[in-house]
Amino acid sequence: MTAKTDFKLVFALIGVAVVWGTTYLGIRVAVETIPAWFVAAIRQAFASLILMGILLSKNELKWKDWPYLRRQLLVSVLMIVVANGMTTVAEETIPSGLTSLLNALSPLVVFLGSVLFGLQKPSLKGFLGVVIGFLGVAFIFRAGLGDLLDPNYKTGIMFLCFAVTGWATGTIYTKKYTLKTDNIFLDLFYQFVFSSIIQLGLAFVFSGNTHVAEWSLKSLMAVGYLAIFGSVVGYFCYHYALKKVTATEVSILSYFNTIIALFLGWLILGEIVTVDIIIATALIILGVFITNYRKQKI
Repeated sequence: MTAKTDFKLVFALIGVAVVWGTTYLGIRVAVETIPAWFVAAIRQAFASLILMGILLSKNELKWKDWPYLRRQLLVSVLMIVVANGMTTVAEETIPSGLTSLLNALSPLVVFLGSVLFGLQKPSLKGFLGVVIGFLGVAFIFRAGLGDLLDPNYKTGIMFLCFAVTGWATGTIYTKKYTLKTDNIFLDLFYQFVFSSIIQLGLAFVFSGNTHVAEWSLKSLMAVGYLAIFGSVVGYFCYHYALKKVTATEVSILSYFNTIIALFLGWLILGEIVTVDIIIATALIILGVFITNYRKQKI
């Protein structure tokens, strides 16, 4: 008997793949004239205002208990402040395509974490996929280890490592406690509010003297795009999908993000895509596919 197709889930998964694939370009354009932590803070503040309007119109904006708020704060710190914020900082010194490629390792980290916390059974093919995926990383730096001597480049890579770890941890935590979620918009509202406050504080601490008059219209429009599509639409689709399928299965969409981001970076920003980058992309995608592939039951 054929199972009925869940079209809401299909659209949510497509939304995650396509929307977040374009956000790497948006971030790169935004940080051209706006300091990264201000980009992140304004993005989440704008997104929280949009969600506030939606919740008020549905009469669903409400206060919940402290345990609920603590959960939202933890997810906010891991998935928005750390993962999104540090990815934004990394793109000040690293091309958008490379950023997306390294972030594509998230499903492999999610798999390892899910096995560690008992959310998923270990498998030989899973660990084989992890090994192949990380071989892709070796290809990225095979001929460019000297780039890590550049302090800015090295710092960007370090921020990306924190970002991937934060995203994977937040994904696993969200999946583990997904049954406690009954209103995704309300969850996201609190997460965006918390993250915007924290990121604004980080902006004033780490961004030094910033002159708003120097912020270009193009960068501001990119921040608006990131708020509406990258935050509100993207995160809603992501959290909706997490309620329906496993954390690892949702995370495999990152390789679609990578392909889209690499293409847009090359097409619009003129970023160089080398043979090593293409091989690395193939290895990482193959690794993610092997880790997550399951035969369909008839």
